[in-house]
Amino acid sequence: MKNYLSLLLAVLLISPAMGAKMPMPSDMPKSYEAECASCHMLYPPGLLGEQTWQNIMSGLSKHFGADASIDDKEKKEISAWLKKNAATKQKYNVLAPDNRITKTPWFIREHDEIKSDVWKRVGIKSPANCGACHINATEGIFSEKNISIPAK
Repeated sequence: MKNYLSLLLAVLLISPAMGAKMPMPSDMPKSYEAECASCHMLYPPGLLGEQTWQNIMSGLSKHFGADASIDDKEKKEISAWLKKNAATKQKYNVLAPDNRITKTPWFIREHDEIKSDVWKRVGIKSPANCGACHINATEGIFSEKNISIPAK
């Protein structure tokens, strides 16, 4: 019984920290970094569900106001990888409104204390700029313990 309680306590203590980690899968194709990181941070595929990634990849010619078209070989490679590694947890596996991570219910809940003027700061620019506040965003770590919100 003592071992069971110790295990339960350990799981409860570790769970919040685990929820803040979304590491990039080790099999990331070079094309994902080459094509996507040239404009924005590399979002871990587990932040969105399969359908949302499919919507994003099928609309690259109008990718959030820019033409992000890529050749068919790279598109197929990236699409297959995103599909394979898309969110499976119900929290993330919802159809994102306008295909935006920042419009998902979980993102809004996690950031509801952030006032709208904070997003407009020069050091942040938009809610999509995770790395502006999440110090370890590039490693897929979004823990509240590692946040530094730019003053300006």
